[in-house]
Amino acid sequence: MLSAIIFYEDRNFQGRSYECMSDCPNMSSYLSRCHSCRVESGCFVVYDRPNYMGNQYFMRRGEYADHTSFGISGSVQSCRLVPQHRGSYRMKIFERENFQGQSHELVDDCDSIVDRYQISDCQSCHIIDGHWLMFEQPHHRGRMLYLSPGEYRSIKDLGYRGMRISSVRRIVDSC
Repeated sequence: MLSAIIFYEDRNFQGRSYECMSDCPNMSSYLSRCHSCRVESGCFVVYDRPNYMGNQYFMRRGEYADHTSFGISGSVQSCRLVPQHRGSYRMKIFERENFQGQSHELVDDCDSIVDRYQISDCQSCHIIDGHWLMFEQPHHRGRMLYLSPGEYRSIKDLGYRGMRISSVRRIVDSC
C-alpha cells in the first residue's frame, strides 16, 4: 500500500486539498496554508517551515482536524515520508559534536539519556539501522527531531541550536 497524506487549507478538512505520497519540500506550491490533514496510510514528519526546517511533528494514520492539535502554531510548510523499516534498530550517540566524548550504542527506546548513560547531552550520532525520533525532554516530550540512517556530526547543524537531546524513540509504527 502506498503512503498518503492529504493536506487541507482550513480546519476540519475544509478548503482546497493536496494529496501527497512522498517528500514535499514546499507546500506553498500547492496550498496557500495548511490547517488540517488526514494520514490515509503510512507515517510522515511535517515541518512548520519549507525545506524540512523548523519544528517537526510525527504523524501516523489518523485525522488531524486542527493544526494546533498536533502542535503547529502556524501552518504545515513541508513534509517528509517516513519509509517502512523492517529489521533491527541501531544507533550510536555521542556526548559532543564530531563523534567525540562518551558514546553509547542504542538498540531500543531510551526515556532518559541522563538516567541511563549518565551523560548530560547528545550532540552527534550515527544512525546505523532504522528511523528514530530524538526529543528535547525525557520521556519523549518537547521538540522533536527525525533522523534516518546516516552520520550526524552536529545536532546544531540540523537547525536546533541550543536543543539538548534527552530521549530517543524508534519509529516502529506500521509506516
